[in-house]
Amino acid sequence: MATFQFIAKNSAGQEQRGTIEAGDRAGAIAAIRAQGLMPTALGEVKGGGAPAPAKAGKKPAKGPAAPKPKKKGFGQMEIKLPAFLRGSVKTKDLTAFTRQLATLVNAGLPLMRCIEVLKKQKLAPAMMDCLNGISEGIAGGATFSESLTAYPKIFDNLYINMVRAGEAGGVLEVVLSRLAEFAEKAQKIKNKVKGAMIYPSVVLVAAIGITAFLLLTVIPKFKQVFDDILGGQELPGITQFVMNLADFVKNNGLVCLAIVASLVVAKKLIGKTQKGAYLFDKIQLKVPVIGTLVSRTAIAQFTRTLGTLLSSGVPILQSLVIVRDTTANRVVRRAVQTVHDAVKEGESMTDPLASSGVFPPMVVSMVQVGEETGALPDMLTRIANTYDDEVDNAVAGLTAAIEPALIIFLAVVVGTIVIAMFLPMIKIISTVSAAGG
Repeated sequence: MATFQFIAKNSAGQEQRGTIEAGDRAGAIAAIRAQGLMPTALGEVKGGGAPAPAKAGKKPAKGPAAPKPKKKGFGQMEIKLPAFLRGSVKTKDLTAFTRQLATLVNAGLPLMRCIEVLKKQKLAPAMMDCLNGISEGIAGGATFSESLTAYPKIFDNLYINMVRAGEAGGVLEVVLSRLAEFAEKAQKIKNKVKGAMIYPSVVLVAAIGITAFLLLTVIPKFKQVFDDILGGQELPGITQFVMNLADFVKNNGLVCLAIVASLVVAKKLIGKTQKGAYLFDKIQLKVPVIGTLVSRTAIAQFTRTLGTLLSSGVPILQSLVIVRDTTANRVVRRAVQTVHDAVKEGESMTDPLASSGVFPPMVVSMVQVGEETGALPDMLTRIANTYDDEVDNAVAGLTAAIEPALIIFLAVVVGTIVIAMFLPMIKIISTVSAAGG
């Protein structure tokens, strides 16, 4: 019998740690699941035996002192973890794997044969290690979903629970196809948001760089010229303002950078606290334009994830726990927890959704219709499709609003500096013309 150390979650989503004895890895996974737990990490404990005690009355032989073995507590046990746990698998690689596996399973190939076929392809090292481990687990008597639980950095709770539901219902290929579609749509939305922010980010960085260059290099030279020609005469107000700003940046540039860095660090530290993170997420939902995008993205993710889980046969309470854990925004997460508590007491989802202030009336009404007609999974998928289009519109609106605003900002900054430097030149030309006349 071998000893395994495990990390698992109970039905409430709370993490538990412990050790268990089993003949092999598959047996350990089965024993953990028999306790009503969902294993997320499992490793065999490699502990050495203690040295035999010396007999009384005999002195130990002299020689180089051997290092004393250190006692290992629970947190110090040596755990043999798979190599992939030190790395990760890209979303597109996991999506491609899921899509290919669904195709092979749908073609009627046995699961082990499907995995062997996929292992012959050029996969990332972490994915290859994962497939080898899954093959060993299945060969040892574990189910596919049980083998996936040993790889929490690759397969999250959503993936594992949907595969488990597919195995129970005999529709694994359907579930895998839904998982692939879900991942593809989620990645599509993420790429659109990232793509929309590239151009504004470039313009903003360019504006900051140009402004800093002008203030630190160009303006001081003009200041010297003005002092030499005008002999300390009073400069126009806008020119004096730009000169003072350039002096401030030059003399206090490091202080400004330190203040900005301190604000960034403070935000991160506050964001790590529960109240601070909740406050930032709440503010994020209230910001014009950006708040709309964040809200619609969260609603699309919530409805698509919940609809996919329910249509795959995952129980409603378990589905809500998974949705809660996979939701990034803490305001939405708290709303989902409220819905979970209401459903647990036998109530409808409609009232807590409406009272949360996060979900629009249209979403609440469609969920209510889905509950009354028994077509909740289909209704949630329709909501998700609608809000995917809303996200596209919000991204387009964000891009349309930010791009001209940044261009105008850059034009105003540069134009102000140019005008500030041009006004004294007019005065210099007028002085020279008067002297020449």
